[in-house]
Amino acid sequence: MSSNPSHPAASRPWCVYKFGGSSVGTPGRLPRVLSLISEAQRPLAVVVSALGDTTDWLISAANAAARGDAVGSGSELSRVRGLARSIAGTVLEGAVLTAHEKTVDQLLAPIERLLTGVELTRECTPATLDEVLSVGERISSELVARALTARGIPALAVDARSFLVTDETAGAARVDIEASRARLTPLLPGWEGKVPVITGFIARSHQGRTTTLGRNGSDYTATLLSWLLGARQVTVWTDVPGVMTADPALVADAYPVPRMTYAEALELAHFGTRMFHPRTMIPLLESGAALHIRGTTEPDAPGTRIDAEGNPDPHRPTSVTSLERLALLHVESLRPTLSEPLGHRVLQALEAARITVWGGTLSALAPSISLVVPQAQAERAHAVLEEVLRGERERREVRVPPPHAPVTLVTLVTESMGHRPNVAGRFFHALGNVGVNVRAILQGASSRSVSCAVDAEDTAVAVRTVHSAFNLNETEINVLLVGKGTVGGRLLAQLADNAKTLEARHGVSLRLVGVVDSRRALFEPRGLSPAEVHARLAEVSPASTTPPDVKPLLDRLSRLSVPVLVDCTAADGLETLYAEAFRRGIHVVAANKKPLARPWKECESLQALARAHFRTWHYETTVGASLPVIETLKNLVRTGDRVERIEGCFSGSLGAICHALMDGVPLSQAVRTARANGYTEPHPRDDLSGLDVARKALILARELGLELELEDVAVEPLVPPEHLREEDPETFLRTLGSLDSDVGAQVSRYRAAGRSLRYLAQILPNAPGGPRVKVGPVAVDAAHPATGLKGAEAMVSFFTERYREFPLIVRGAGAGGDVTAAGVLADILRLAQNVRGRR
Repeated sequence: MSSNPSHPAASRPWCVYKFGGSSVGTPGRLPRVLSLISEAQRPLAVVVSALGDTTDWLISAANAAARGDAVGSGSELSRVRGLARSIAGTVLEGAVLTAHEKTVDQLLAPIERLLTGVELTRECTPATLDEVLSVGERISSELVARALTARGIPALAVDARSFLVTDETAGAARVDIEASRARLTPLLPGWEGKVPVITGFIARSHQGRTTTLGRNGSDYTATLLSWLLGARQVTVWTDVPGVMTADPALVADAYPVPRMTYAEALELAHFGTRMFHPRTMIPLLESGAALHIRGTTEPDAPGTRIDAEGNPDPHRPTSVTSLERLALLHVESLRPTLSEPLGHRVLQALEAARITVWGGTLSALAPSISLVVPQAQAERAHAVLEEVLRGERERREVRVPPPHAPVTLVTLVTESMGHRPNVAGRFFHALGNVGVNVRAILQGASSRSVSCAVDAEDTAVAVRTVHSAFNLNETEINVLLVGKGTVGGRLLAQLADNAKTLEARHGVSLRLVGVVDSRRALFEPRGLSPAEVHARLAEVSPASTTPPDVKPLLDRLSRLSVPVLVDCTAADGLETLYAEAFRRGIHVVAANKKPLARPWKECESLQALARAHFRTWHYETTVGASLPVIETLKNLVRTGDRVERIEGCFSGSLGAICHALMDGVPLSQAVRTARANGYTEPHPRDDLSGLDVARKALILARELGLELELEDVAVEPLVPPEHLREEDPETFLRTLGSLDSDVGAQVSRYRAAGRSLRYLAQILPNAPGGPRVKVGPVAVDAAHPATGLKGAEAMVSFFTERYREFPLIVRGAGAGGDVTAAGVLADILRLAQNVRGRR
């Protein structure tokens, strides 16, 4: 230890750097490595891995040789030689490059002879494979040392086999630290004034045989070296800027964890983070040295520091891992008690069969067991369990179902697990909110992690959801917008204008990932700029079918965290799309009334489907645009009030038309103006016929639990029915001119009588003979609440037991793209807050 005066490095504070294969073996990166070494403090020891994919190629060469495939084996060795020469050519030249190429040939020659022997015997033993693999690190060490020397930095290629002593275990040898220290001490004088470039991964046994240290063996070499030298810090340079909060391939928003404890790193190592191996941490635990993970592509970034203290911040970020290609095994008890306990026997049998068990749970009262094992070992593990429990199975005490595969073990690792309440609750709440089915739950005794097994197909959404719940200040909502007309277009503008405000004030990151119109579809999982959607969509070729098939986009949307389908159309048949969304775990926010006005049983079935898949269907804007009509009614019902009557002007578009008529504007002009202002349905006939208001009245009636159909609504149109048959909107508007005179005369009579024309809806849930819903034009007197409505205002009056004498009135703008889009946005934010839950 460095505190020991007799330690060989007591008077010299060594620093240890380790560079991985991608850092030294990727074209263009080695010069950056050489610069980092030249800028580092001295004395410095450098540990290197094999160049790029060299180790994989050497394994392939050995496997090919064992099959007797001399051509394949030679081809793989040629790849090793070719990469070594191409990387060397980027940092060496002239005689130095020639000398290095000769060294590579000398290192590979005995390996070629060894593989020739493997070809003859058709057998590559683990010991032989260790010898073959050792050449990768040796080539790398020679190259980096030569390149440093060529730049005026004295360096020395050091074969770690010269001092690292291990047992005889091939493939994962165990280091004898005292023997290694004894061999290192006499070498240190030769390192004086030089940078030793040491081979990672390889060592030599007590008997003199080449051994390797197993997965992440070069990192292990670096931490061992720091222990032997008494270094206080090891810096591992890799191709990522630190230990990430999640796999960046799954979570685009993953970022480096600034600090963590040794214990957290050990948990991450156990649960599949490839950056760590438990043995890498052992020397650090013994010596107290810190491990610093930094990125060669971002050398100025702070990276991740791992030490005994970790991060004292109670709100520190956490890591989410995903260990894939696993299987879930169950032993199910068929009786309250068994003749003898099962847990020890089951685990002992699997251990004897050399089957890896990543985790498991054991029920105390009824000894049922769940175990997570590698998928490749699942069938063999199942056979082992059936055999060891044969007696219990024959007595019908237990059942051993077939393995469930593939599954993924998703794990949240954080030191705060055992110190803060509701961490596990938030973990499972987040997964439940997005409909991820948890197959098994595991929590270690360390209280630093909580894990669950999920179906492999849910891996991405599970990791993203947990990451968002614990590591992001904002709740990420991914939106697929269907319809970019009046409402959809204004929603895009509001998203563009309010993105920063939504994040700052509401903690919501709204990401528009797709847009669909009547002919085109655009999808970008990393997000689209709302301001650029129209231009981007115009570049897309029209779909061969009209409208385009949205189902493939739902498949892609479902793989994102908190996916939401937003329907800003007035199209028919969208209830089918909603059903597909719910089945895929997608929420729906809709301004479209038509799915809600489908036959009662169909609508109820769709609502039940949403509930069955734990999805939300928000549709506040279907009645009253952005007015809180539906939510107000829901709250009245929830709190036990008894609704006696609902009455009002539900349509802002008809309100605008009636107001214009009372001001003397001809009918045809009033309708054209309302349409131009974005108040009417795409075909104004739906407004003038009363059908749009009838749908709204039906929606409110059904919120009261009334099992009514659209044909149960008594509808009187604003204009005679014979004028409502025209299918083309423009032709329809021209024919309205023939009604201007008659309608104008009728309005004049109303005005003379002190009355105002309004289009009213009335819902009487307790009317004699059954509930009654009717909509139509009415001449209201001056005292009626609807008389004071201006322009596109809408109004809904709730007469209840609590609000009998003075009704509860909701009033405001009831039509228009801006207000309806704002209502849609409010529904999305409400969904986000529900998903966000307690932080």
